[in-house]
Amino acid sequence: MSTIENWSTLDDRAVAYARALAMDAVQNVGHGHPGTAMSLAPVAYNLFQRHLIHDPADPKWLGRDRFILSCGHSSLTLYTQLFFSGYGLEMEDLKAFRTWNSLTPGHPEFGHTAGVEMTTGPLGAGVATAVGMAMASRYERGLLDPDAPANSSLFDHNIWVICSDGDLQEGVSSEASSLAGTQDLGNLKVIYDDNRISIEGDTHIAFTEDVSARYRAYGWNVIDVAAASDGSVDLPKLDAAMKAAKSEITKPTLIRMKSVIAWPAPKARNTAESHGSALGAEEIIETKKALGLSPEEHFAMPADVLSHVREVKARSAANRKIWDEKFSKWQGANADRATLLKRLISGELPSGWDADLPQYPAGKDVATRKASGEVIAALAKSLPEFWGGSADLAGSNNTIINSSGSFLPASSKMAGANPYGRMIHFGIREHAMGSILNGIALHGLSKTFGGTFAVFSDYMRPAVRLAAIMDLPSIFIWSHDSIGLGEDGPTHQPVEHLATLRAIPNLSVVRPADANEVREAWKAIMLRRKPAGLLLSRQNLPVFDRSSHSPAELVNKGAYILKDSAKTAEVVIIATGSEVCVALAVQEILEAKSIATRVVSAPCLEWFEEESPAYRENVLPKAARLKVSIEAGIAQGWREYIGDSGIAISLEHFGASASATKLFAEFGFGPDAIVAKIEAALK
Repeated sequence: MSTIENWSTLDDRAVAYARALAMDAVQNVGHGHPGTAMSLAPVAYNLFQRHLIHDPADPKWLGRDRFILSCGHSSLTLYTQLFFSGYGLEMEDLKAFRTWNSLTPGHPEFGHTAGVEMTTGPLGAGVATAVGMAMASRYERGLLDPDAPANSSLFDHNIWVICSDGDLQEGVSSEASSLAGTQDLGNLKVIYDDNRISIEGDTHIAFTEDVSARYRAYGWNVIDVAAASDGSVDLPKLDAAMKAAKSEITKPTLIRMKSVIAWPAPKARNTAESHGSALGAEEIIETKKALGLSPEEHFAMPADVLSHVREVKARSAANRKIWDEKFSKWQGANADRATLLKRLISGELPSGWDADLPQYPAGKDVATRKASGEVIAALAKSLPEFWGGSADLAGSNNTIINSSGSFLPASSKMAGANPYGRMIHFGIREHAMGSILNGIALHGLSKTFGGTFAVFSDYMRPAVRLAAIMDLPSIFIWSHDSIGLGEDGPTHQPVEHLATLRAIPNLSVVRPADANEVREAWKAIMLRRKPAGLLLSRQNLPVFDRSSHSPAELVNKGAYILKDSAKTAEVVIIATGSEVCVALAVQEILEAKSIATRVVSAPCLEWFEEESPAYRENVLPKAARLKVSIEAGIAQGWREYIGDSGIAISLEHFGASASATKLFAEFGFGPDAIVAKIEAALK
């Protein structure tokens, strides 16, 4: 029996059965990751039973702590505790582990299983996303209860993470952990399972650094917990470390905990094989004997043990009742903030939220990045929940909110530092920025964005993909979206990026053509509340005269007839972003040659695909003699719209260092060159 206060033999048995369930579930399906779930069983059990503030009856309770299993391959670690705690998972769900349509997929999936706070599996992502949750918690406290003493607000809660060696080898966790230290995120508690085993064996073949020293250098509070004499997790010491972590409110905490993978399996323990393979019937029999369990039983859970572990529901309900009483008093004393909270929970926007968005008259050229910055400033005035920043490129991305200073801790000596500031400085950490945006979105109450150059979307692609998988309203701003950025040359000029971003399912890739399209794109993104990437020009672009062109409000349809011919169009040109003004110049030349031409602006093909077949046919009629796409990127994806006989004006090679005007002319995006190709095709 453990020496933890009030720990009983029933707790010991619960941990033993949790280890057995990890073995049985993997053995039953024939694949999975039993070893880590076995060694982490006491860790997760102690967390869910004694330290985590949660309410199994209401998994979305506002006052809850968040728990992230960053090592998502060990999903049984989480599923077993959700089963124990009464979140709705039952034994049949564990038996269905990793099978079609089950509530227990191979890696935890957000929105699929109650109690799962994020989709994990790509290592490092959970740690980085948790940093975003911790930042969001502080920002939301600033909106709702900024004057409460430290660690006393209803809206103060902790973000708990269990992570692995693999999580801390991935660069994204390093990026985010560095920022967490700068931000003094005292509400972030990470338990690092240092078992020194990965798929290829002993991690020392590639990972020999002093992790504790690294995290201390980041500015974290680090607690080292050695293994027990038998190699298992030293639970009393870990429990003491968890208590100490909760009392540390000015720095994030890393608990570096030594463990032995697959403990107490006699042969499989401390082996790479136990990481990702079933232990086998014989080894399971011997392990159950070592645990004091019957080797003849599979998926066993005695009634007295289940009744004991489910008592966490009553303890949680009692804590919830106290919180609800305090919340009721807070509502009475903070009517305006309570009204704000109600709106934030609903996700709705306030009446007139878009009334002051900028309108742009024709006759002046405006870079779409500049227009976006002006829209952001206007949104910030009407939406207190709106905040964001950039990966050290705010001045270039136009992602600045000046209204309340920089989001930095009270300890910061930087000018404009404000623990509740609205301007986030992510540093040169695109991957972490993407994950942090996802964490803020998952936390639930605020709306955020993050910017970098389009070419560096490569660095953050895994986070963008996770946003799409989880269907989060993360907003990614990518400026300098083509060769039009000019002299910085091919390393900074995106070519394949539009196509590769469009290849991500459930991501809206939005490339507006002028300043008014930017305004409408932002409106659509805010209303849709879906993952979106906004691609913006460095160079100035003409503002279209909407008295002779279709209204910009049609951006919401994804593609629309910007300017039509007086006759039935022979040629339909579809273009995006900065190339739309090129398409209009081509149309003017062709019309002068009596070639009826339509120009379609297509800021978002994903939104266009949501429209009815009748609308899509009206915009891009099959009967048109020739369809032409113009986009300064690879042609991949455009055949679907222009057909096999259409013309794709594209860029199938990298750029060069020269002015935008020179590059567009040299690479075939001049109106005359395009007209010549169209005329040749018509002949």
